Amino acid sequence: MSKHVSPRMDRRAFVIGSATLGAGLAVGLDIPFGPAVVRAADGSPEIGAWVVVRPDDTVVIRIARSEMGQGSLTGLAQLVAEELECDWTKVTTEYPTPGQSVARKRVWGDFSTGGSRGIRSSQDYVRKGGATARVMLIQAAADAWKAPVSECTAANSVIIHTPSGRTTTYGKVAEAAAKLTPPAEVKLKDPKDWKLIGKGVKRLDTVDKTNGAMIYGVDVKLPGMVNAAIKDCPVFGGKLKSFDESKIAGMKGVKKVVKVGDTAVAVVADTWWHAKTALDALPIVWDEGDNAKVSSESIAKWLAEGLDNDQPAYVGNKNGDAKAAIASAVKKVEAVYSYPYQNHATMEPMNATALYSADKCEVWCGTQNGEAAFAAVLEASGLPADKCDVHKVMPGGGFGRRGQTDYVRQAVMIAKAMPGTPVKLIWSREEDMAHGRYHPITQCKMTGAFDADNNLVALHYRLSGQSILFSLRPEALQNGMDPAAFQGVAQTGEAAFGYSVPNLLVEHAMRNPHVPPGFWRGVNVNHNAIYMECFMDELAQAAGQDPLEFRRKLMGNHPKHLAVLNAVAEKIGWTMPAPKGVYRGIAQVMGYGSYVAGAAEISVTDGNKIKVHRIVASTDPGYVVNPAQVERQIAGSFVYGLSALFYGGCTVKDGKIEQTNFDTYNSMRINEMPKVESVMVPSGGFWGGVGEPTIGVAAPAVLNAYFAATGKRIRSVPLRDQNITFA
Repeated sequence: MSKHVSPRMDRRAFVIGSATLGAGLAVGLDIPFGPAVVRAADGSPEIGAWVVVRPDDTVVIRIARSEMGQGSLTGLAQLVAEELECDWTKVTTEYPTPGQSVARKRVWGDFSTGGSRGIRSSQDYVRKGGATARVMLIQAAADAWKAPVSECTAANSVIIHTPSGRTTTYGKVAEAAAKLTPPAEVKLKDPKDWKLIGKGVKRLDTVDKTNGAMIYGVDVKLPGMVNAAIKDCPVFGGKLKSFDESKIAGMKGVKKVVKVGDTAVAVVADTWWHAKTALDALPIVWDEGDNAKVSSESIAKWLAEGLDNDQPAYVGNKNGDAKAAIASAVKKVEAVYSYPYQNHATMEPMNATALYSADKCEVWCGTQNGEAAFAAVLEASGLPADKCDVHKVMPGGGFGRRGQTDYVRQAVMIAKAMPGTPVKLIWSREEDMAHGRYHPITQCKMTGAFDADNNLVALHYRLSGQSILFSLRPEALQNGMDPAAFQGVAQTGEAAFGYSVPNLLVEHAMRNPHVPPGFWRGVNVNHNAIYMECFMDELAQAAGQDPLEFRRKLMGNHPKHLAVLNAVAEKIGWTMPAPKGVYRGIAQVMGYGSYVAGAAEISVTDGNKIKVHRIVASTDPGYVVNPAQVERQIAGSFVYGLSALFYGGCTVKDGKIEQTNFDTYNSMRINEMPKVESVMVPSGGFWGGVGEPTIGVAAPAVLNAYFAATGKRIRSVPLRDQNITFA
């Protein structure tokens, strides 16, 4: 990219501005530097902020969002290329840095990647970026031919003057196009005219991942680099009291011992292993504070108290008078479910490489939010925005964890103690597991009521537990209420309830233990789907009705929810007898703007060994950019969802997370993975997410099938705690 003057920016103004801009994002597609051509690093001209065209017709598409395995990089490139009308075989990509973005008035928009928003929240303006570049390239060709632009069209990176048959290529006119003023408005294609969107093209990052060329954060190497290992207080909220660095003074490779804030200490050495070995030998005294008294048992008791109707709660969805209807009902059903802390357990632990000097600070890391990482660098370094930057590299797993920036801040703080020397900080696996940001812990008490004809007349859904937004985005609370707590059971919006019940009350008693919650892939949809969909099966049983038919009766006003439910029911063969010894379960939910449903076929031996034979998933995300990638996302989501169901639970003892490696926090293996079948029913007219929604239906579908097989209800996970395993 070209070099240009970067404005000085107040750190606090940037942090606040970047945090609040996303909801109403307006992205400028113009080049803010006058008639001068803005160039990429190799000198190729930029045609608008999103597109660089090289003389050989290679098209470089800028990707602001983070790729972390979900396929956003390829999907976003498809969106731009569709409108650009370029040769897809010559497309490559690059990440602009947040420092460059700030200097250019955030021309690339929001860098954050989470909540399955990578494509759906940016599809409009990235398509306009492609369309803008196409118009400029065609205009440049028309100007060269002295022909009306209306006589020119483009396809496959070739511009054609229709009357004469003359042609030219994007590479030949790129220089001239870059000097033009971008059009104020561009028209996007009608979906019926899409040629690339909706096609299962190959991912752009696969080759580098398979041949070893891909650079992950942990792979970064810089001249003269040293390595750091770190330990933070094992109890959240505790502090570092003291350490005795004299005890490791002579150990091999040790360069420095650094106090990191009020809670952590790091050892810097020539290699990471030397740093970790010395850190393990370093005598450390912690002030663990009152949180050291907290346990899983004390947390569970506190949350259970929140299920009491006399305790205060926020109402997230209500119609009629559920409490009165339940009190006067002919029959009622009640159940209490619970969901544990869960770790992201990314294969690559948290890491970042920082280079600090008095007038510059740069960081190389895998991150889900380049701008948040940038803000952390500004804060930790004390330098202005024009003196800092963050270079994104591929993260070895995100799942929401790398939306946080604690590891970035630590790396900068350590690097400040060694000016001019690149420092790579790598968390040990134990540090990574013990200092995660965990899936929120919750409990839920549900009560349903029937009339004399077994019609469901009332439903009371009372959630007790942690709030994501209270911890991570308190500015998004609504009069103290966390709207994210109601994902999947909300009245309206992108995670709306899919049933009509005459009297309904959905409420949340907010209780926030000291263990910090995080955006764990799917977040509240996961536990709300288990609670509601397993309870729906309990209600169907009480009414003596088929679980599918029971749901259908409540979904007449929710046609899109019903459509995906019907799709999986048909695909799994719900109305046909299952193979001998095989049992089925079904579930549906809405999350992240998409309607999803799942159905599972399982068998059970010895009462506690489950074989999951098939899972069918159906999704309506409105539009499907890359159906092959959506299939992979669904399959991957079931790996995550089933791992969580069978293995994923974190417990607390003496204020500390007990599971600190994969021997105590397992993940499912290839031989345990069922066959996954996907049914896509995109209805158009909206853009939903695909990375997270289907995670939510994996567990309830299997749990409902387990009941069908055994007659036993499982109301808490992981199944390992119930002595239930994969067969």
